[in-house]
Amino acid sequence: MRARGGASQLVVWRDDQLVLDEAVGCAPDALFWTFSASKPFVAMAVHLLQERGLADVTDRVADHWPEYAVNGKAEVTIEHVLQHRTGSAYARSLLLDVVIAADWDRSVRAAERARPKWPVGSGPAYQAVSFGFILGELVRRLTGDPVEVVLAREFFGPLGLHDTFLGLPDEAWPRHVPIRSRGATGRAGAALFNRRSVRQAVVPAAGISTTARDLARFYRMLLNGGHLDGVRVLRPETIARAVAPSSDGEVDRIVKLPMRWANGFQLGGTETGRGDGSARPMGRLSRAAFGHNGSNCCIGWADPERAVVFAYTSDLLLPGPDAARHLAAVADAVLDV
Repeated sequence: MRARGGASQLVVWRDDQLVLDEAVGCAPDALFWTFSASKPFVAMAVHLLQERGLADVTDRVADHWPEYAVNGKAEVTIEHVLQHRTGSAYARSLLLDVVIAADWDRSVRAAERARPKWPVGSGPAYQAVSFGFILGELVRRLTGDPVEVVLAREFFGPLGLHDTFLGLPDEAWPRHVPIRSRGATGRAGAALFNRRSVRQAVVPAAGISTTARDLARFYRMLLNGGHLDGVRVLRPETIARAVAPSSDGEVDRIVKLPMRWANGFQLGGTETGRGDGSARPMGRLSRAAFGHNGSNCCIGWADPERAVVFAYTSDLLLPGPDAARHLAAVADAVLDV
C-alpha cells in the first residue's frame, strides 16, 4: 500500500466492522491534503441547507447572491453547480484559479465575473476549483457564517471528526504530510500546495485536511442514512438526493471521458458509453458506490450494495491513467472480497 516510499493510510469498513486500518510511512493521525475528495463535504453542507428550508437546489444562485448573475449566469441554479453544468468550468482558467485559491475574496470575485463557455445547463464540465467557492459563498450568505465554521459545527464536531479541517489550524500544522510529485510540472504543483499559506487557506473544493479514519467516518455516516453512533446530522432522503445520478455516459467537457456524476459526488461502476470497459477509481463492480477522487492520491467512497466504506490518503500526486487504474484495481479488490 505504501505510496512508493512515501506516506499513506487506508481504512476499510464493512457493515459496522473495521476490516482494515493501516498507516504506512506516517502516523494514523497524520493529516493529508485531500484535493477534490473535499468536494462532498461542501456539497453536503448545501444539501443540509435545503433540508432545513434555507434554500432549494432548484433556486438560481443569483437568488441568494445577486452579484453572481452577471455575464450570462443569471439562470445558473445551485443544482447546476452541484452537477458541474454551469457552463463555466473555471472562473478564469485552471491555472489562474489554482494560483488565487488561497485568497477567498479574489476567488469569489472571479466566480462572479466568470462567463459561461457553454450553454448553462448543458453537458457537464468539471469545476475543479470554482465549485467550492460558489457553494461555499452560498453557504456563507445563507447562514451568515463562513463555510469552514458551518462544516465544523454541522459535521466535524457532531461526528467526532477531530482530525478534519477546512483550512489547517496552527496547532495541527506539525501533523501535515507534505505532497510529493514527479516531473517539473508535478514538483511545481507540489511546491505550491505545500505552502503553509495554501494548506491553511479555505479552499472548499480541494482543501480538506484529514485522515483516512475521519474520511471513512464521514462516509459511514452517509452510508448509515445520516446518523452514526447515536448522532444524526442528515436525513436519509437528503443523502438519497445528493447521490442520485445526474450524468451517466455524457462526456465531461473537461475530463474528456463519459462520467457518472451525482449531485456533489462521483459514482462508481463502468460508465455507459465507455467501449473499453475501463473503470473509474471507485471500481467497476458497483454502480451504487458514491464518493469522490482527489487527484488520484486520495479518495473516499461508500458502496451501499456491499455496505463497504473505503478511505485512502497518500502524499503522492501523480496524475494520469496509471494512477486512476491503480485506485480502480484496489477498489475492485476490496469489493470482490
